[in-house]
Amino acid sequence: MQNNVLILDFGSQYTQLIARRVRELNIFCEIKPYNKLPKDLSSYKAVILSGSPFSVRADDAPHPDLSEIKGKKPLLGICYGAQYLAHFNGGNVEKSNTREYGRANLSHVENANPFFANINVGSQVWMSHADTIKQLPENTHLIASTHDVENAAFKFEGEETYGIQFHPEVYHSTDGKQLLENFLVNIAGVAQTWTPDAFVESTVTELKAKIGDDKVILGLSGGVDSTVAAVLLHKAIGKHLHCIFVNNGLLRKNEFEDVLEQYKGMGLNVKGVDASARFLDALAGESDPETKRKIIGRVFIEVFDDEAHLVEDAKWLAQGTIYPDVIESVSGTGGPSATIKSHHNVGGLPDFMKLKVVEPLKMLFKDEVRRVGKSMDVGDERLGRHPFPGPGLAIRILGDITREKVAILQEVDHIFIKGLRDWGLYDRVWQAGAMLLPVNSVGVMGDERTYEKCVALRAVESTDGMTADWVNLPYEFLQKTSNEIINKVPGVNRVVYDISSKPPATIEWE
Repeated sequence: MQNNVLILDFGSQYTQLIARRVRELNIFCEIKPYNKLPKDLSSYKAVILSGSPFSVRADDAPHPDLSEIKGKKPLLGICYGAQYLAHFNGGNVEKSNTREYGRANLSHVENANPFFANINVGSQVWMSHADTIKQLPENTHLIASTHDVENAAFKFEGEETYGIQFHPEVYHSTDGKQLLENFLVNIAGVAQTWTPDAFVESTVTELKAKIGDDKVILGLSGGVDSTVAAVLLHKAIGKHLHCIFVNNGLLRKNEFEDVLEQYKGMGLNVKGVDASARFLDALAGESDPETKRKIIGRVFIEVFDDEAHLVEDAKWLAQGTIYPDVIESVSGTGGPSATIKSHHNVGGLPDFMKLKVVEPLKMLFKDEVRRVGKSMDVGDERLGRHPFPGPGLAIRILGDITREKVAILQEVDHIFIKGLRDWGLYDRVWQAGAMLLPVNSVGVMGDERTYEKCVALRAVESTDGMTADWVNLPYEFLQKTSNEIINKVPGVNRVVYDISSKPPATIEWE
């Protein structure tokens, strides 16, 4: 591909947002750590430098060699990237005396410059930096300012190298997408050819060439990623794809049967394996969240390996790994983007499985996976499904796991999720679920005193799970849901609603 964009990550929490905005322009881009610059840059038509928690004035400031990029390819430095371009080319960067965080408005714009085409004075931008560029390098000129930041944007003379001290990738920068389009399409000449249909066509061709007539095993979870991966592979290799859906005993109520029924109508070769007793026995008496995850992971691999051996001559294991998982697994920046999220899909397989790995979605973000699924006519019921954690209800039951607790939480979760659907609220929510807390509380039912469980309901809105806000569900809905849970689920006498955002809280409780 000759229309790629390279994003060098200096550790900013916004780096993935840059990539998402570029992809929204139907332009393919890749994120690489600043200290792992690709040796071959020929496929990249433009380069973007991300922000960073570092200061260019620090001794340990990230300082890659850009001699094969600057002046040779269109280059855009964002925040730290702009300060990097200024500082290491003769400019002066100092600690800012005024607060340069949050919303600001452009007070000066050089409209004649194609970089600011269709962007006017007054346009809102988002600042987030402690340092500021006090003096630009000699061979540059100013192209935009805000009231508090004089050198908000600049350009190097005689080359398509730009620096901006604000973040066009965040929604608060109202013309951020326009600015990225100006740079990538109008200045760098990058073709807008990255579409779901084009991805499906090229990926199916690649999978056919890579796999041939080999057999592939895929562990289905019922979620968006594994489903779309399965449909893609089915398009490429048909009957050679063998899907396995494991019931670990920690799924939602009736989910094992419901999901298998849905997959029947999709033409996939799916085998359901009920290993719930094996998982629950292995988890007995264990309360530590990390240990619970490890037990579930270990037993899943054991069950999956048993089933894989029943597929004669299987050569490949397919996984629904998506791009955020890949980015985090290779990040070497030490910044927030390296620690915000990790994922179980990346990290390899036990040696004894002896299978090659194929990951058809590893270059896609979650919203792109949904768009690709839609282009292949995957149903809205699958594509619109809320994310559900791999360890299932095990990390929504705080403390040890018992069959009784799983049954209680399945009923509570069922009432909550069904209520969201019935009230037309499900699609307003990115992820929802219930937590069974390790506390009992006093209650009164009829004339009797009770001492029973407390459950917490959680509903958040988010784009990718890296940040999330709690959803302001109607009081009438919460009231009805609480009453229904307490009246219908034996063992529960108190319901609370979690109004914590991420950060500082996480979406799951464990």
